[in-house]
Order: sequence, then structure tokens, then C-alpha cells
Amino acid sequence: MKFLKPKFWDKNKISLFSILLMPISLLVDLTNFFKHFIVPKNISKIPVICVGNIYLGGTGKTPFAIELFSILKNLNKKSVFIRKKYSSFKDEVELLKLVGPVYENSSRINAINDAIKNGAEIAILDDGLQDFSINKNLSIVCFNEKQWIGNGLIIPAGPLRESLNSLQRADCVVINGKKNLTIENKILEKNKKVKIFYTKYKTLNIEEFENAKVLAFAGIGNPDNFFDLIKYNNIQILEKISFPDHYNYSNKELENLINKAREKNATLLTTEKDFLRIDEIYRKDIKFLKIKAEIENKNEFLNEIKKII
Repeated sequence: MKFLKPKFWDKNKISLFSILLMPISLLVDLTNFFKHFIVPKNISKIPVICVGNIYLGGTGKTPFAIELFSILKNLNKKSVFIRKKYSSFKDEVELLKLVGPVYENSSRINAINDAIKNGAEIAILDDGLQDFSINKNLSIVCFNEKQWIGNGLIIPAGPLRESLNSLQRADCVVINGKKNLTIENKILEKNKKVKIFYTKYKTLNIEEFENAKVLAFAGIGNPDNFFDLIKYNNIQILEKISFPDHYNYSNKELENLINKAREKNATLLTTEKDFLRIDEIYRKDIKFLKIKAEIENKNEFLNEIKKII
């Protein structure tokens, strides 16, 4: 998604733009519906855990997949990340590679089979909820409590990759943010059996920014979530700059950001995912906030994991 998310996606009221785009959204919805029934399912020889989303971008999917890998490692299980191979979106792949092995293929089932040959015991799909060609042993759907489902419409009229009815396929829902009974009730209306968990981000290198003033920039699904996290950690933001998701920064743009931070006598701060997209010659002038997804009701989540391994 290399574009700035339209603001009308997150409005409570349906805008004129959404209404005009609804015919295309209907086609997307129908395509998903037929794929679910037409596409043949492949059954993996090892358990498959899918960490996906319905809301397009910024749901904390990848940080949660990384936390899941850590949990499985502590259970002495050899897990791997499975990604569909794209020419772009390499930042997420590089982030996953810092933690564990990543297998990419244009076909996720082929990536899983390659991993099995190398001794993998569990496959973690980072994304893939809308891939109906693979049978999942556990489907986890991630949401951000602040954005939730935006205007509730399917792309391009809204931010949803498929309708909320798709929660009928979910085993677990993970909400990044504060407890929200309204959201929980809407989830349970679609699937009474689904388990709901909450996560929050822990900042691992906060001591680096004590008493710092920062110029913050981000090219992720929801940059405001990153800026809010900085404020939550009592770091003073002098200026915040948003770029499209998965944005590839030019040398000129990076030089401008570095010079602007120097003029303000500020630390130039971004996300770890953005940092991995930055040319190494500029990294010495840029810091990133390292985060970890923490599951609040972790023991209950462990019980769900143990059921399928």
C-alpha cells in the first residue's frame, strides 16, 4: 500500500467519495466470497498459524507475529515465518529476518514445503488471511483499537480488505490498544466462539531518548499510532512528518530530514521498519524506536497455541 491512506477511510460518517467507490468495493467483496468456495485448499504437513488483518495496514500484525515466534521458541518449537514474495514490502521481511528464518515464495504453500525440508515444525503466516489456498490450524486477526474498522467499508470505499463477516473464519482476535467492550461486542456478534486478546507496545530503548526533543517521521500504515506512542513515552515531538506506507526514501528527502533535525537541534526518530528502508550511509544520523508487542492475557493465549501444536 504505497500511498497515504485516504482520510475518509477512518471517518465515522460515509463520505461522498466512499459512495462513489462502492461499486468497486462490491466487486472486491464478491471476489473474496467466491474465492473462499472455489480456491482448492492445501493442507500442510505442519501446523499453520496465520497472523492477518482485515483493516488494511497499521494493525500491529508483524510485531505480533514476532512475539508469536518468541513464544513458540520458548516452547522449544522450531517455527519459521512464511511470506508471499512481492517485489516491494521488503521492510517487513527484513524486520522478520532479525528474529528468525523467513521463507518467501509466490505460493505460500510452496514456501511452507521448502521450510519443512529444513526442519520447520510450525509455519507462521505473516499476512495471508485472505489466502484461501491454505488450510490454517489457527487464524489470528489483528486490529488497532483506535482505527478499529474505520468507516466499515471494503476497499477502495473504505480500509477493509474484506467484510467483518470474515471473522467467522477467525479463532482469535488481537486488539492492540485499550480494552473496548463496544468493539468486543461487535466481534462476538460475528463469531461467538472467537477468543479476544489485547496487546500493548513496550518500548525497549526508551532510555536513549530521555529528555530528548525529536523530529519524528514514519512511512507506515498508521503513522499517528507511532506518534502517539512517542508522546505516551513522554518524548517531546517538535515536528511529525508522515509518508506513504512502505515508502522508499530518496537521498534528497533523507538529507532534508537530517538538516531539518539539525536546525531544530532535535533527534531524528522513526520506526524500526522505516529504519530498515533507509540507505546505510544515513543511518548514523537517524534513531529508531524499538518496540515489542506484549500480550496482556498471555496465559490464555498460550492455551490456544498449545491446542494446535
